[in-house]
Amino acid sequence: MSLPRIAVDAMGGDDGVRTVVSGAALARREHDRFNFLLVGDRARIERALEAHPNMRHASEILHCEDVVGMDEKPTQALRRAKTTSMGLAIHAVKEGKAGAAVSAGNTGALMAMSKLALRTMPGIDRPALAALMPTLGDNDVIMLDLGANTECDARNLVQFAIMGAAYSRIITGKEAPRVRLLNIGTEDTKGTEGVQAAAAQLRAATGLAMSFEGFVEADKINRGQTDVVVTDGFSGNIALKAIEGSARFVTDLLRSAFTSSLRSKIGFLVSRPATELLRHHLDPNNHNGAVFLGLNGVVVKSHGSATAKGVANAVNVAARLLEESLTERIAADLAELGEARLRVTGNGQSK
Repeated sequence: MSLPRIAVDAMGGDDGVRTVVSGAALARREHDRFNFLLVGDRARIERALEAHPNMRHASEILHCEDVVGMDEKPTQALRRAKTTSMGLAIHAVKEGKAGAAVSAGNTGALMAMSKLALRTMPGIDRPALAALMPTLGDNDVIMLDLGANTECDARNLVQFAIMGAAYSRIITGKEAPRVRLLNIGTEDTKGTEGVQAAAAQLRAATGLAMSFEGFVEADKINRGQTDVVVTDGFSGNIALKAIEGSARFVTDLLRSAFTSSLRSKIGFLVSRPATELLRHHLDPNNHNGAVFLGLNGVVVKSHGSATAKGVANAVNVAARLLEESLTERIAADLAELGEARLRVTGNGQSK
């Protein structure tokens, strides 16, 4: 059976249609069974496809000239959900004409349109924005929520943990990913009431396809000691921006240091293999593709500044989640959580 198409908002992003189409073409080399629905200005898309014969026969164009602005408020964008390239890409998922949507456009608008069109899965109160981040370990770490929900209660955090673990099993191949809650300390007594309650529920639940290992502090997120970091969107977005800012600071500092003198320039030539490895590890294009977990469909957010390589990574994420049936995995884990809660009561009655 053929796999569903991926709808790509060709108008999203800072570098234009050519970059988006080039990225989709790169991704199709790895996922050549997928077809694409390219949403945007037909003439510009057709010109971009001229350089990618492998995409021309595998792509359908849905003409649309209206684009969501990067600074446009979500409430404004929602009014044009049926006329913009972003909205039509999401609508294709809703109608079953595509299995996933990918956009590098306005994050708030993408979240609002996705929630309205696709709704949340049964058992999920709020969708969460999850992304991969590099670590010193063998696998990337998945972190959620990264800004979709600024305030979360214990129930939300438990649901995020389940969704993040399901995503991690696809990415890492681990049967029981290590899951931790972001906190101001690792002691059991630390944290807000909501974080404490979420930890208690995750500790009590048995049979879930995860290994809940308590709390993690922000400075340990990238150490490779956990596979999934769970937090509310307010704290998660701050932590993400701090990590990204620190990475840019380090690379800019190294660049400045290596160009400060002739001796430094010679030192750069000697250490170039190591600095190239660092640059590759910190390049956001190598980890591009944040996912809105918990919706009745797959929606992937690409960085607006992503290169063709970055867009390809975002499309690859969408393809892999479809191949590995992410939404079905989350549904199964939610059902297991319900059974676990019944077992905890000991009498077959829910609390």
